[in-house]
Amino acid sequence: MKQKLKLKGKLQTFVHATLLLGLLLAVVDVWIYTIDVKAGIVLSGFVLFYLLMSLLLVSFKKNILMNELISFATQYGQIQKKLLRDLELPSALLDENGKVIWTNRLFEETIQKAKGYNKDIRSVFPAISKEKLPKENGEVAEVSFSYDEKEFTAKMRRIPLAGMVENSDIFESEERYEGFLVALYLFDETALQLALRENDNQSLCVGLLYIDNYEEALESVEEVRRSLLMALIERKLNKYFASYDGIVKKMEKDKFFVIIRKQSLRRLKDNRFDLLEDVKTVNIGNDMSVTLSMGIGSDGMTYAQNYEFARTSIDLALGRGGDQVVIKSPEGVSYFGGKSQQMEKNTRVKARVKALALKEIITAKDKVIVMGHSNSDVDSFGAAVGIYRIAKTLGRNAYIVVNNVDNTIQPWVEAFSDRLDKDETVIVNNAQAVELADNNTVLVVVDVNRPSYTECPELIKYCRSIVVLDHHRQGEETFENATLSYVEPYASSACEMVAEILQYVEDGIKVRTVEADCMYAGIVVDTGSFVAKAGVRTFEAAAFLRRSGADVTRVRKMFREDANDYRAKADAVSQAKIYMDEYAISVCTSEGVSSPTVVGAQAANELLNIVGIKASFVLTDYNDTVYISARSIDELNVQVVMEKLGGGGHINVAGAQMKDVSVEEACERLKATLKEMKEQGEL
Repeated sequence: MKQKLKLKGKLQTFVHATLLLGLLLAVVDVWIYTIDVKAGIVLSGFVLFYLLMSLLLVSFKKNILMNELISFATQYGQIQKKLLRDLELPSALLDENGKVIWTNRLFEETIQKAKGYNKDIRSVFPAISKEKLPKENGEVAEVSFSYDEKEFTAKMRRIPLAGMVENSDIFESEERYEGFLVALYLFDETALQLALRENDNQSLCVGLLYIDNYEEALESVEEVRRSLLMALIERKLNKYFASYDGIVKKMEKDKFFVIIRKQSLRRLKDNRFDLLEDVKTVNIGNDMSVTLSMGIGSDGMTYAQNYEFARTSIDLALGRGGDQVVIKSPEGVSYFGGKSQQMEKNTRVKARVKALALKEIITAKDKVIVMGHSNSDVDSFGAAVGIYRIAKTLGRNAYIVVNNVDNTIQPWVEAFSDRLDKDETVIVNNAQAVELADNNTVLVVVDVNRPSYTECPELIKYCRSIVVLDHHRQGEETFENATLSYVEPYASSACEMVAEILQYVEDGIKVRTVEADCMYAGIVVDTGSFVAKAGVRTFEAAAFLRRSGADVTRVRKMFREDANDYRAKADAVSQAKIYMDEYAISVCTSEGVSSPTVVGAQAANELLNIVGIKASFVLTDYNDTVYISARSIDELNVQVVMEKLGGGGHINVAGAQMKDVSVEEACERLKATLKEMKEQGEL
């Protein structure tokens, strides 16, 4: 070892200094000779003696010097080891694979292991896997975990073995060492995490609470008792939130402002906001139960941001039909409630206001492009035809985006196209629509409120004026900066909404017979021949279309099915299995079927006729995507079930699309979702 080790740096210079001084004296001696030869001879003798003694000291005393240096280095290392051993920070050294090779006293006390513990670090801290170790020199890897009811953060740094010798001020070696060690330090952050959690628990959440059916509920009770009804509701609200250490402030007759701590919000979540059901028990003779909607903003950077979250949440809750709570935070949106049927609004004031706004928007532009959702159905196409009639009445050209004309809408598309002027082109594909779009174009989206579900999503960025008309409940994905948004979940269909608007756009508007047929057919499809979601306004819209020339017999003939479609629907119904004694689940084939998704939806409607079935689900594998059609009558909100699977829809009509999965896998995910929601009380 002594032969391999050499002195270097300042210590090497110090040891060789005597020889260097001897050489300097020799040079001086030569100069002395030029002055005095005798003095030069005397000095030469002294120089020779000095050099001889220096060489003897360097040669024969080197081993003694090296021994002393090694002894000092050893003692110096022992001091360092003692300091590290007693360091008031839990520390350890790991090898390349995470095995413990050294620990200090405090680390041993922390993990409650004796000195010499040499097992894998994962045996103590499973969170510190080999993949979590630092990958490069200089990198500091951090891992947070809980251990023995405490919160720790582990910081790890690589120590190259080669650097231990190369960076030494005393020794050098010709050999290069490979590999590395990992220095591990534990930081106890229990107190910090407790303080952060307590601070988080005490942070304030902002809520906006609206009474959904304020006017309708008051009208259902005697006038002298209306003030009593509202007093009872307000008392229940104040008492409920007071039990959660919250504050309720009435802003308007049917609107309240709520402040509550985040800790209490967690308790409300655990109780699944039982206020929604509790307020329905207020009854002093009113025929209609009171329902609430609430939007809550949480975890915002400021109180103002929480308030904006609350505003967005309440709009989302109302757009989804009310009787529910929506909580928005930077991490996402969560929903609670929404089990009751949406109450239909008898007044058509909103429809008239929206009709006038739509008229102003269309008249300000040169042309109108209308599109529905992908894989257009009769309701989507019928609503588009209605918007086309509005545009033509206002003297604007209109185009309808339809890419795939399947057997479901083919009869309606052909009938509509046959009545057009010979030189008029209305039905266009995506490429043609994008080419037509410019700054003077109004894009009207019907029967869908999610941009990604539209027939041509890229068309949205080419149009500045966007109008959305839909009857589906809103989800997290919405159109941003829409010029006009008219989303009414209570409506039976998009055709019903467009039929109402038609009556207010222009006095005495003339609707062609084939156009009335298309819209009437859309209402028939979405209501199941006026069985589901058919309210007073649905029949009023149908009556308007009948007066405009819609023929029931002609529409029925157009709905006649292909034999293969009818057979596929019958097979799906016959092969249905009952899950958890309440849910009918079946699979509809797509082979030889013109419109598999439509047939699947029809099969789901048929399964509701089975006694004891609360909801039906039919899965269809079509174009590498599994489509799920979900239906219910009034006992289950299938929308919340489909939202768990990435879809959405109405409380009793919903669906979802699942890519890159088989029908069997989709069926298992559906069953697991139903079971989980049932156990958690969400259904």
